[in-house]
Amino acid sequence: MPAHPSVTLRLMTEQDLPLLHTWANTPHWREWWGDELQTIEAVREHYMPRVLLASKVTPYIVMLGSKRIGYAQSYVVMGHGGGWWEDETDPGARGIDQSIGPVHLLNQGLGTLLVKTLVAQLFADPAVTKIQTDPSPKNLRAIRCYEKAGFRRVKEVMTPDGPAVFMLKERA
Repeated sequence: MPAHPSVTLRLMTEQDLPLLHTWANTPHWREWWGDELQTIEAVREHYMPRVLLASKVTPYIVMLGSKRIGYAQSYVVMGHGGGWWEDETDPGARGIDQSIGPVHLLNQGLGTLLVKTLVAQLFADPAVTKIQTDPSPKNLRAIRCYEKAGFRRVKEVMTPDGPAVFMLKERA
């Protein structure tokens, strides 16, 4: 893995929405995140509640030094709603999703650094007991990334978005 400046996370702001719109319309994003964010209006409608912290999802912008290179989000799993994780009873469980933005930054180990950074940030809260994620079984890049970041495959599940590999990392 090439040496990089540190990967950090900061809360997403309204000023990040145009860049998020650009990323959301790249082929590598649309393949896994869908194509409902084709317009800036759709991005604003979907992400502004998160930016304003009026949503159950906390949005982050991934920084590599001073450059914005990706998006990440975390959420409390229990009670998330929308058909997601309805059997979860642990209030300390958190879910995560993320993606590198610019395609030229893929396959450089940045995704693994991003996931490790997000995990460390979430586990800094003593109330967090475990972190889970749910990549598509076809998203081998994401599955490998999570495994390199210490997640283990638990089982295949059906989510509101379709089949997924349920992956888990528990507090050490």
